[in-house]
Amino acid sequence: MSAVYVRKVIGAPAGRPTVELVDERGEAVADVTGFLRLLTARDYSPNTVRAYAHDLQKLFQFLHCRGWTVEDFTPARAVEFVQWLRTRSSTRTAQQLDLALAADGGGRLLSAKTCNRVLAAVSSFFEFLISVERYRGADNPIVTVTDRAAARVPGRPRPALVTSRPQRPVRRALRVKTVEALPRPMSAETYGALLAVLRTRRDRALLELMWEGGLRPGEVLGLRLEDISYGQRRIVVRHRSDHPAGVRQKSRRDRTVDLLEGRALPAVSDYVMFERPTDADTSYVFLVGGRGRRRCEPLGYDGLVRMFARAAKRAGVRDAWLTPHALRHTHATRMFEGGMRDLTLMTRLGHASPDSTKIYTRVSDPDVVADYRRAIGDAAP
Repeated sequence: MSAVYVRKVIGAPAGRPTVELVDERGEAVADVTGFLRLLTARDYSPNTVRAYAHDLQKLFQFLHCRGWTVEDFTPARAVEFVQWLRTRSSTRTAQQLDLALAADGGGRLLSAKTCNRVLAAVSSFFEFLISVERYRGADNPIVTVTDRAAARVPGRPRPALVTSRPQRPVRRALRVKTVEALPRPMSAETYGALLAVLRTRRDRALLELMWEGGLRPGEVLGLRLEDISYGQRRIVVRHRSDHPAGVRQKSRRDRTVDLLEGRALPAVSDYVMFERPTDADTSYVFLVGGRGRRRCEPLGYDGLVRMFARAAKRAGVRDAWLTPHALRHTHATRMFEGGMRDLTLMTRLGHASPDSTKIYTRVSDPDVVADYRRAIGDAAP
């Protein structure tokens, strides 16, 4: 067992973290506990708090194997930490079927994105330590530098008042180069094969909502009966934090999603009328069915992922990249290629920044295709 590990807190009261970082003596690391409590108080989702705990576990493993404490972590040793991260083996199953380098002890190396996420978590942790005067260093050891390129970006938000002090955009000097991968939309044939092997009305309604509405898994699982307006042919996605299975909506902005293609709402109505347990005492739409002890409980992430994986296997289309979230990518690509503008697509998807939406313009940009056709004299069939 690792000298430093993340332990689940059984029976954690409301408003407290459900995990803690434990040292080699089996005692919770006090500074990390305080940091996780702050994140919980700031209404970070349980999954995000858990991710921070696992990221900080890597920092404390590094310190433990060097015989150092948090106070010994300097900018120079942060560089050594980056090098150490690049030799660590991931404990998670690979999400993609591409080639990956092997770690020293076997297994798959941590991805570049994972390393950058760990560095961001460590940076936030040291900001916390500095604010509560638990770190004697004057500056954060994860060094930041002024991002001059970002400062010149047109349309960058400016201070509201003329007398306001302009904020300098910064970036972390310690980063691992990443590949900006394209989203993978699902083909119509693959989606049709999935629908053909679904065994319940509930599963069909789930997939149709994500395919037609571009909903995230957390958004579709968090729907309640009162969020559906059959007459207006729309649903309302609301930010909630009381789902029994810990489901959260990523965006903190409520939004309306119109469903005018005539597939999702009929599928939801069919499920609610003929399959959803009538004795359920919750208004969440999607519930655990069957006759087990969890019957009538709101469906969680794990249940959705397992259902999707089983359906993909039965349909013979299972692939590492094919997940429930791929339905959102499929919807976004479909809408953009159909002529929806960037800003309206951003609103429909609930993105906070246009940059998040622009990844779909790289899949198939109509302007690029039109210019290409003009360049070749439109000789293509």
